Amino acid sequence: MGGLFSRRRGEEVGPNPLIEQLQAELRAQEQRTRDMEESRQQAQEQLLRILEEQRSLREMHTNAAEEMRNAAEERMRTEAIQRQAEDAARAAEAARQRAEESNRLAEQQRLQAEAGRQAAEARMQQAEENARRVEQERIQADQARANAEDNARRADDDRRLADEQRRQAEEEMARADEARAIAEEQRRAAEEQRIRSEAERMRADEEARRARLQQEQAEQARAEADRMAAEAQAAFERAQQDLKEGIRPILTPTVEEFEETKRRVQYREGIFHFAVAGISGSGKSSIINAVRGMRNNDRGPLVARTGVTETTSDISRYPDPNTANPWVWYDIPGAGTLQIPDWVYFNAQGLYIFDCIIVLTDNRFTQTDEAIIRNCERFNIPTYIVRSKSRQHIQNVLNDLPLEDDEDEDDPQRLVRAREEYIRKTRESIAKNLDRAGLSSHRVYVVDKENLVQIAKGKRARDALEERELLDDLITEARNRRVRVVVR
Repeated sequence: MGGLFSRRRGEEVGPNPLIEQLQAELRAQEQRTRDMEESRQQAQEQLLRILEEQRSLREMHTNAAEEMRNAAEERMRTEAIQRQAEDAARAAEAARQRAEESNRLAEQQRLQAEAGRQAAEARMQQAEENARRVEQERIQADQARANAEDNARRADDDRRLADEQRRQAEEEMARADEARAIAEEQRRAAEEQRIRSEAERMRADEEARRARLQQEQAEQARAEADRMAAEAQAAFERAQQDLKEGIRPILTPTVEEFEETKRRVQYREGIFHFAVAGISGSGKSSIINAVRGMRNNDRGPLVARTGVTETTSDISRYPDPNTANPWVWYDIPGAGTLQIPDWVYFNAQGLYIFDCIIVLTDNRFTQTDEAIIRNCERFNIPTYIVRSKSRQHIQNVLNDLPLEDDEDEDDPQRLVRAREEYIRKTRESIAKNLDRAGLSSHRVYVVDKENLVQIAKGKRARDALEERELLDDLITEARNRRVRVVVR
């Protein structure tokens, strides 16, 4: 151990100078006390002086006693420190001895490990030598076995050669016997071959005649195939020309396609099926929620998913939340999100199985809308054209509406004028598109989804447009076509 009280082996701890000084002072004090006692005996005649000296001596004695007590305490502390130093020295010596013992054991273990390693190397060399001897013995054994097998094979070959020579002799004798029989057989075979050759010639003539007939039939089939290919190519070219000129082909689903579509959309007899179709982003999901009295942020499994982008990639089915209403609503994927032509959209989505189709438009009437309405007329499906997001569009018209003379921007009549202008232009635009496409006229319903929610809940809508007329006409259509009155 290191520190203030550490010492090296063989050294002794010297005396404490402070203790020695205290002891010397104590002896001197004792001597002085004896001297004063003798002076007291010798100077009794000088009592007053002696008494004074005695008082002084008592004080000095008291101080000396205090000094002696302090010296004793210091001596005890010195002895305790000395004992601690001696204990530390003994502990250091024991630690040194333990360290030397550990070093000795470690050296013994190292020597043992070295001896084990050398023994292992010797055993490994012995094992390698044994392996080499075993390998040599195995090679020698393999060589002996190969020699034995060669001898056995040569013996077998000699035996087989003898057997073969014996069989050859026997066969020569048999062949001599058979030669005579073969000559007779060949004569009979030659006669039979002549007869078969005649028959083969007659069959070859018949097959040649059939081959000529098949060739003539193949040439006729090829000519028919070339004609059909030419007609198909001409039809394809006509279809391409029609598409360039805006003429769309008429597509009709098969019976299998019709039944598969009903199964896919869960079509059920006795329920009225509304479909909401149109281009992507026109607000189809919002309208489906609104006509059922729901808002887009309502919770529940019956709420149609909405978003800034198109959220529907498959047809979604939404029952009416009022179980008393025997109808269901379908959200059809937006045409702008599907890689199919507008004239294929109707059949590709299976719109031909629905009982009523709502064509939802936003900013403009598209070729997809035209194709849906044209096919609805073909399948005699009731169609309702609905202009969505009308409150936003009316506000846009109001913002662009010029001020009349003496008219304030907050004048309520400006909003009335904006509504009228928006409704008029919307209907004129759609009527012009329908007429240009050769389609019959349709009423256009101008609606706002918030008004639809209020009216569907049986409440009064502020600034209502044509939401009530749309709901009344849809419900009337459903009741007239599909709802049966049960007589009790």
